[in-house]
Amino acid sequence: MSNQKMVIYQLLPRLFGNKNTTNAFYGTLAQNGVGKFNDIDEKALNGIKELSVNYVWYTGVIAHASLTDYSRYGTPNSDADVVKGIAGSPYAIRDYYDVDPDLAINVENRMAEFEALIKRTHQAGLKVLIDFVPNHVARGYRSIAKPAHVVDFGANDDTTKSFSPGNDFYYLPGQKFVVPDIDKLKGPLDPLKDYQYTESPAKATGNNSFSAKPKDDDWYETVKLNYGIDYQNGEKTYFEPTPPVWTKMRDILSYWAEKGVDGFRCDMAEMVPVAFWKWLIPQLKQQYPNLVFIGEAYNPKAYETYLTQGNFDYLYDKVGLYDSLKTLIKNNADARSSAISDAVKSVKAYDDRMLRFLENHDEERIASAGFAGDPKLALPAMTVSATLGKGPVLLYFGQEVGEPGKGAEGFGGEDNRTTIFDYWGVPNHQRWMNDGAFDGAKLNEDEQQLRNFYKKLLQISTTNEAIVKGDFIEIPSAEINNPRAYAFFRISSGQRVLVIANFDRQQSFEAEITIPKEILKNQALSKQPQDALGAAPVKYLSENRIRVKLAPVSSQIIVF
Repeated sequence: MSNQKMVIYQLLPRLFGNKNTTNAFYGTLAQNGVGKFNDIDEKALNGIKELSVNYVWYTGVIAHASLTDYSRYGTPNSDADVVKGIAGSPYAIRDYYDVDPDLAINVENRMAEFEALIKRTHQAGLKVLIDFVPNHVARGYRSIAKPAHVVDFGANDDTTKSFSPGNDFYYLPGQKFVVPDIDKLKGPLDPLKDYQYTESPAKATGNNSFSAKPKDDDWYETVKLNYGIDYQNGEKTYFEPTPPVWTKMRDILSYWAEKGVDGFRCDMAEMVPVAFWKWLIPQLKQQYPNLVFIGEAYNPKAYETYLTQGNFDYLYDKVGLYDSLKTLIKNNADARSSAISDAVKSVKAYDDRMLRFLENHDEERIASAGFAGDPKLALPAMTVSATLGKGPVLLYFGQEVGEPGKGAEGFGGEDNRTTIFDYWGVPNHQRWMNDGAFDGAKLNEDEQQLRNFYKKLLQISTTNEAIVKGDFIEIPSAEINNPRAYAFFRISSGQRVLVIANFDRQQSFEAEITIPKEILKNQALSKQPQDALGAAPVKYLSENRIRVKLAPVSSQIIVF
């Protein structure tokens, strides 16, 4: 994989394989259905591979709090007061050593079914990523699947102390937890929500809230883990001796790596001290050299620290490229392509370690009413995301067929996203799934064309040497002279390309692009420049100039 561009396909097994189309508001598993590990079969994996994917990020695998009753299998019921949605948040882990029973055909055999999915994925020539959620766990966390030698989180805590270097959690001694004032569920499990959840003393909430009564927009379903930082006393650190949470987390990741997991997307990586990552990642890579660590990060000022000291392989490029592209896709009045240039310059030193995306489980769907409304409006941005650098590019399942994230699912609400909290069917994706055939036979013409664009774009992005490992040369904005267009060269010893994106919804873009001398000096001009995306003809004007013309909302990858 080291010589390939990394293309990640994110999916929630709970949603990916679900064929049920009921989509009842706050529907239970019995009403709305749920996808299984076994649904992700050879046909599904081959369909994913058609998009030039080489890593699959299985989201929501590890057991998390939910309101579906599995007590007959020894799993303790979660309390509705501290669960978001009926299916529950995949980021409120209730047992780090177990997998979600929803995802198994045979609940008692659930781990073996996940291990079989890992094996199938590898046999398809794909690698496996799962989430690592280090900052917090579900309220009521208790592992029923941990190995015999493992001590559960909080088992040895001194709950009389708000902070202790030896504690796993933070406490509010003398105070009982108070359920936040939130609207009751509007569904069949409403009677379970009684606002009587008991936790004494109260623990600090996952988003660093040290209040016994969190706000309704806090991560009230989670509790913060203690990595040796006393937040209430100037964030003084206690990293020696090694905090117990550190060793417990190392053992958890070793457990999953031993099962064949190839890497981890690390949730809210910046909420955990960089000293922990510096300590952790080299140990794991010594045992599993090819493990990949991707950090969810939103503070550009901390990127360098988490890459160079924290040893992450890749970080999110959200507060940068994604945000600048989104304004252009949405056609905001103040949107400018110069924002792309600024984003690129801000991460120039480690551009090849930034993960680019236009969708994931946290962000609005491109085709949603609140974002673009039409998935085709994002194709120039997708071209830029996929070809700009050497780093990974991410697709979120359904993105390639224009899933709009429409509907008030339950806790997720009408928020332009595909819910991660509720049992739900994903309509556009279900049409590609075609009752398990995974052949796209039910897609309409627009959806088929969209998927074909993604297939072609990602095939180019993963096979063209200049894009996979070449240098980046931005074309000056003065030469482009258009605030809604962006262009750059990617060059290697064997190939060179010119990428141009026109974000304007009404106006075509015409320009004469000068080819810099450093690009021309090692390679003679080919007989005819070709648009690899096939959108429009291209021709030379002279030995160092190319004339381009792009229709509104279009892009070209010109090989010359």
